[in-house]
Amino acid sequence: MSMHLQQEIENLKSKLLALVATAKGAVEMAVKSVDERDAALAQEVVDGDFAIDRAEVELEEDCLKILALYQPVATNLRVIISVMKIDNDIERIGDLAVNIAERALFLCGEPPIHAPSDLADMRVKALAMLTGSLDALVHLDLKRAREVRTSDDEVDDINRQLFREFSAAVQKNPEQVDGLLSYLSVGRHLERIADYATNIAEDVIYLMEGEIVRHKPTVPSRPIGIPPKS
Repeated sequence: MSMHLQQEIENLKSKLLALVATAKGAVEMAVKSVDERDAALAQEVVDGDFAIDRAEVELEEDCLKILALYQPVATNLRVIISVMKIDNDIERIGDLAVNIAERALFLCGEPPIHAPSDLADMRVKALAMLTGSLDALVHLDLKRAREVRTSDDEVDDINRQLFREFSAAVQKNPEQVDGLLSYLSVGRHLERIADYATNIAEDVIYLMEGEIVRHKPTVPSRPIGIPPKS
């Protein structure tokens, strides 16, 4: 039975990594559709959400079947629990990609306006955190996972600055409020993606060390995506 269990767990890992790649691609396409005002690309993200939802449900069902059939313990149980949690977070990231794509579709029908400058920083940091958390998962890299956790506060700071920039822009150009609101919404969705990236990083730490680090303070280190000072 142990050999069969290990094979089932390997299959879970393969399915999870495939789902991870799909969701990451959706986020990247959604962000690009906003930057380039590409309605066709945005619609592709929206249309692809069903596949992510279906894969998430199938993976959860696989996990539940393994729990029922094999009643795993210790490390094997920890792996399955981690897969289920990450599976759910990935599906939520896919939903956020759709939300961003929908904002892109709206912006494509509006007169062009300048995006808030802090949105570019938010995009870079959030995508770097998502990439970092997924790299940590693929390579079981504890250092990478801890770097992602450390970066979350910085993204939160950018989100607050984005709101301040939005408020100033609305006062200066009130006729652009709908478009500016869409950009603000994109920033909020990116901030949530960064939160889910942090969750994944914390699940990697739990998977490897059996430690639940959620709500625990992070150890200061160089934020992910930020080069060291020369």
